[in-house]
Amino acid sequence: MSFDFSPQTRIVSGSGRVDDLGPLAAELGVKRALVVSDSGIIAAGHTERGSESLRKSGLEVAVFDGVIENPTTHTVRQGVEFARDFRPDVLIGLGGGSSMDTAKGINFLYSCGGQMSDYWGVGKATGPMLASIGVPTTAGTGSEAQSFALISDEVTHVKMACGDKRAAFRLAVLDPHLTVTQPRSVTALTGIDALSHALESFVSTKRTALSQMFSRESWRNLEPNFSTVLRNPEDIAARSAMQWGACLAGMAIENSMLGAAHALANPLTQSFDIVHGQAIALTLPHVVRFNAVEREADYAKLEFSSNNGTAAPPGDLKAGERLARRVEALRKDAGLLGQLSEFDISREQIPELAGNAAKQWTATFNPRRVEESDLAQLYEDAY
Repeated sequence: MSFDFSPQTRIVSGSGRVDDLGPLAAELGVKRALVVSDSGIIAAGHTERGSESLRKSGLEVAVFDGVIENPTTHTVRQGVEFARDFRPDVLIGLGGGSSMDTAKGINFLYSCGGQMSDYWGVGKATGPMLASIGVPTTAGTGSEAQSFALISDEVTHVKMACGDKRAAFRLAVLDPHLTVTQPRSVTALTGIDALSHALESFVSTKRTALSQMFSRESWRNLEPNFSTVLRNPEDIAARSAMQWGACLAGMAIENSMLGAAHALANPLTQSFDIVHGQAIALTLPHVVRFNAVEREADYAKLEFSSNNGTAAPPGDLKAGERLARRVEALRKDAGLLGQLSEFDISREQIPELAGNAAKQWTATFNPRRVEESDLAQLYEDAY
């Protein structure tokens, strides 16, 4: 067995742990904290709760509140200007994936200069970067456990994956109580995204025995608890399992990669403003079926793990089809739409969408090779 694994993020998890943010940050030897957050998280009181903990530990705190969904290069530039005025020595992304990605984007430019496109790819940082902390308020992207920032070009709307080990958070604080206040729609959209990360990373071409362990444990936490948190948002045990599952999926992605479901989803967001989680809900079941032709054995292993180590009951359906149907059932529970035809998209636009999907980086890691014609057919299947 051969692999290279260097965990770079300390993970602190538990109910109420956001109140320990200050002491934990102080352990890094920092004095000036820039908290990167969005208006919804601020309104919920989470940003102030974290900031108050920082102040009690003697840190000077400023809050950049310009985060938007699907952060753009413009958002990051605004944050960098704010940072230059404040001169932080630690950056804290407190919010969903957008807040954490924005914090990483700010870190790239504040620490290394240039523009966001200079860091599109892997290992493009030109020097040391500020210490940073991720505090997720959703159970979705797993950005707290990844060294990548997903930033959209403000003109072309192309999502740029900018990754460097130096951009990884030094610390991630997981507090399930922070996820309780999110609207049901956010729980649904982020939850289906987290599930997709577990499924896609488990079979990607870059998977390893180690990354599959993370993917498998992620699926075991997410799959049985997703419907629970939709039905009972106050269930802290289920919320905690979802948050941990999303984090594990982030660790899996960091050590493997994603696949065609994300390649198909990104153009839907770029061209039609379909929210990422909804786009994933449309594409994921069809990609599972497509990949099952070559990864049926892997899907059977994943299903076995979520059945508490018991085999699925005998029947005519194979594991890949059962998993695809399970995703469809969870999508229905979440109240997400299931067909492209339910959006303002015509069949005539599918070839253009497929062309854009073929250019997505994640398509290259799909376990079954996908050509542009395959991607077009997958869009047709989703229509």
